[in-house]
Amino acid sequence: MSKTSFSKLVESDIPVLIDFHALWCGPCKMLSPIIKEIKNDYGNKLRVVKIDVDKNPELAKQLDVMSMPTIMIFRNGTLQWRTMGVQTKVAISKQIDKVIASEASSS
Repeated sequence: MSKTSFSKLVESDIPVLIDFHALWCGPCKMLSPIIKEIKNDYGNKLRVVKIDVDKNPELAKQLDVMSMPTIMIFRNGTLQWRTMGVQTKVAISKQIDKVIASEASSS
């Protein structure tokens, strides 16, 4: 994925959750079903994108993704939240809700 296509991807008024992962990464495999549940829970209020760091090393480098999994939430091209490692569904949902709430209060 090029930096241009990544920029277009995150230039959305709908929050975009990015899951940077690798196929060989054990914690990533643990996080995957949590991300799927979140995607189902939020429906069209959230866009979920999984990016394989082995297939996108330049993008991972540009965004300082040093360990997997790394989760980022963007809205309107701006990073709203970033964390590394396996997170609970509750912790991730809380951050998504904050981003959605800030969107509602700013519009």
